[in-house]
Amino acid sequence: MFKQLLSDTFKLRFFLSTYLPFLGAGIKVDYISKDYLAIDVRMPLHRGNKNYVGTHFGGSLYAMTDPFFMVMLMENLGNDYIVWDKAANIDFVAPGRGTVTAQFRLTQKNIEQVRNAAASGKAVFPEYTIDVLAEDGTVVARVKKTLYVRKKKPKV
Repeated sequence: MFKQLLSDTFKLRFFLSTYLPFLGAGIKVDYISKDYLAIDVRMPLHRGNKNYVGTHFGGSLYAMTDPFFMVMLMENLGNDYIVWDKAANIDFVAPGRGTVTAQFRLTQKNIEQVRNAAASGKAVFPEYTIDVLAEDGTVVARVKKTLYVRKKKPKV
């Protein structure tokens, strides 16, 4: 009975917040909208994610942006599509101190554009950019994610 009370987004948020790479870096998933079009993530600075000069380790900054656009597209496109992370580029803009955050947003229009582009069965490679922000709103890192999306071939 209790299991039925937990929403899918709550379960995903719990899983991601306790996923060992996230746990070690202190990455917390604060919010996942019911339609999977919005996800908010934060990471406070602590000894587990601090680099040699006392700021956020670049790998942790990237990790906090890694799976979210893929998950958002997977949930919105459904089981008829293959969705993978294909590539990423991170630009370290300023030192990360304190708590950093990232807010992932997609729209229904974004989803429809991908669905339409992949309708032929050929792979498409949508790109999304996410800023990791310091507490004062300063951009700490800018990450460009490229995804691989393809409509699955019908089973015969």
